[in-house]
Amino acid sequence: MNKTYTTVLTIAGSDSSGGAGIQADIKTFAALECFGLSVITAITAQNTTGVNAVYPFDETCIREQFRSISTDIAIDAVKIGMLGSAAAVKTVSALLREIKGNPPVILDTVLASSGGTPLLPLDAIPLLKEELFPLTSLITPNLPESALLTGMNFTPDTAEAVEETAAKLLETGTAAVLIKGGHREGNECRDCLLYDNRFFWYSSAKIMTGNTHGTGCTLSSAIAAFMARGETTERAVAMAKAYLDEALQAGAAYRFGNGSGPLHHFYRFWR
Repeated sequence: MNKTYTTVLTIAGSDSSGGAGIQADIKTFAALECFGLSVITAITAQNTTGVNAVYPFDETCIREQFRSISTDIAIDAVKIGMLGSAAAVKTVSALLREIKGNPPVILDTVLASSGGTPLLPLDAIPLLKEELFPLTSLITPNLPESALLTGMNFTPDTAEAVEETAAKLLETGTAAVLIKGGHREGNECRDCLLYDNRFFWYSSAKIMTGNTHGTGCTLSSAIAAFMARGETTERAVAMAKAYLDEALQAGAAYRFGNGSGPLHHFYRFWR
């Protein structure tokens, strides 16, 4: 009897430098033994030093890519990254309702690049929360994004404030919230997951490396891959964080570009 692939669909923007976006997503899926599918929402002209230009795709292009896949191939999980516009948010929200089987949907709330280039207009954020959050199994904002999404004028900097912020985000209808703590000062990275009325804290030593381009994309994609393979939300987060830490550590050994280089997604396979 023929085996079937475990599939994960990424709906995100393309990164011409290969470190983030759909390129990082598909590398992560492959490294974690899943077959990657993609719907491209935008093309970016970028490298390790920053984003130079963004070219969004229209709704028809997004819709046709998605339906070409969904009418032919079973989708075991969905990862959503950069959407780029309010129109894309509306389109993707409608398309998710067409997927058969109710697969897990992991949303990486990409609001801006690490260099500060806006990747979603501010006026599209309420729509993102109203239309898309209720359809997701997990959202993965970092600390600054969590503040922006909840309308706070400061970034949560204590465990209590992070948990309160996660609780506010859960009210939007998402099934779970993972607030990533990598932006906090210090040598420790602490992430907070709110799921099934419980808080789960994940702590690990920060990997001191200049190659961090695509970290958020990789983590959310790894979570999607592990959930596609049947792991629970809390276990998928733990396994994804372990993979991310190892990819960061392996990537630290390489020099790539003049800015923030990529992770080493295939550290398990390259010698």
